[in-house]
Amino acid sequence: MDIPRGTYGFRFAEDKELQLCVLFAAGSDCITTPDYHWDGMERSDGPLLLFQYTLSGEGIYESGNRTHRVTAGQAFLAEIPGPHRYYYHPDSSEPWEFLFLLFRPDLILPHWRKFLREAGEVPYLPPDSAPVRLLRMIVNDAAAGRISDPLIASSCIYQFMTELSRLQAATLRNRDNWPENVRRAAEFIEHNYSRMISIDQLSEHVSLSKYHLIRSFSASTGLTPGAYLTRVRTEKAMELLRGTPLSVETIAGQVGYSSGSYFIKAFRSLTGVTPGDFRSGGESLAYRRLFFD
Repeated sequence: MDIPRGTYGFRFAEDKELQLCVLFAAGSDCITTPDYHWDGMERSDGPLLLFQYTLSGEGIYESGNRTHRVTAGQAFLAEIPGPHRYYYHPDSSEPWEFLFLLFRPDLILPHWRKFLREAGEVPYLPPDSAPVRLLRMIVNDAAAGRISDPLIASSCIYQFMTELSRLQAATLRNRDNWPENVRRAAEFIEHNYSRMISIDQLSEHVSLSKYHLIRSFSASTGLTPGAYLTRVRTEKAMELLRGTPLSVETIAGQVGYSSGSYFIKAFRSLTGVTPGDFRSGGESLAYRRLFFD
């Protein structure tokens, strides 16, 4: 897909009745000279969030006391105003080609900062990943005049942030990215969920201290070992509730709970319904299955 060069700005009238994401600008550029230089503390058009994705060539992104080379497939995330600079690599032998979005932080700043914490300020995104495909589409739509009202613009920004979040969540869930100790801990939970599993037992099994296990497991999976165990037990319990006539008390024992009351409390905390209501439908929707992230 050929991407038209240029910057496309948006200044739609604000609708006081609606809370919308605000697209400020979108575009594509190809830099060949060292004249290209932006300082986040000198700009007066903030507050803004900048997402800039390199297609080819190389740039430099400085943030605080950190300096990053930004090459093909890498993006950088910057808050404007902020203590950062970005510019064309002075020793580069090829043009720096990139796509970018600028938008107001309203409504999406929590999503932005969560992604930033988890992925870093200069993450790698595969060229065929959903956020990059969407970024290309937004820039092309901007050039073609198809972003013609604030609702379309808001949808573009919210969808883009959602795809960024989904990509990061998928990365966390991908076991290939988990450390070996974390994979072993998850497998131990999945194979032994029906009996009591203490954090001491789990840490001994994977040869990590409790502190390092909890920290590493949480960073890799997005859940503590205890929450992961509850998730596994709940999913197994749902299968038994829908697929067998076993009593709630019996199912509680089979999935590892010492009492039916504790099982009911844990099940309801995660699903929002009791095991009995899940089985019968009760007064709510008759779920065949509940999906967790």
